[in-house]
Amino acid sequence: MRTSRARPSRRCATQAWNVVWIADSHSGATDIEVLELCMAQRRVLLTFDKDFGELAFVKGLPAECGIVLFRIAPQSPKEIAVIALSAIQHQPSWSGYFSVVTRKQIRMRPLTSQPSF
Repeated sequence: MRTSRARPSRRCATQAWNVVWIADSHSGATDIEVLELCMAQRRVLLTFDKDFGELAFVKGLPAECGIVLFRIAPQSPKEIAVIALSAIQHQPSWSGYFSVVTRKQIRMRPLTSQPSF
């Protein structure tokens, strides 16, 4: 979410999802600050940044939150939106999981539920 990739959040907003774009609302936030925001607001983080996986397990992201890591090299902003929306609609709840989305599959691993921030 903190990269300079074009944002699919406009498409997500049209789906009536409550989307926060970190680059706009918390520009310059560290990865830990982003996770703390997710915890405070009970959000699911959509990201291309692999560092969030390690942080989530080391810090014990609570079950009310989740992380969806996109392991793809999108060709365009439109492709990002299509893949993200397809993945999000595929699963009824992402909370409590660290999930990895590729072009071919979605892998989900339960998160621990004891934060240590």
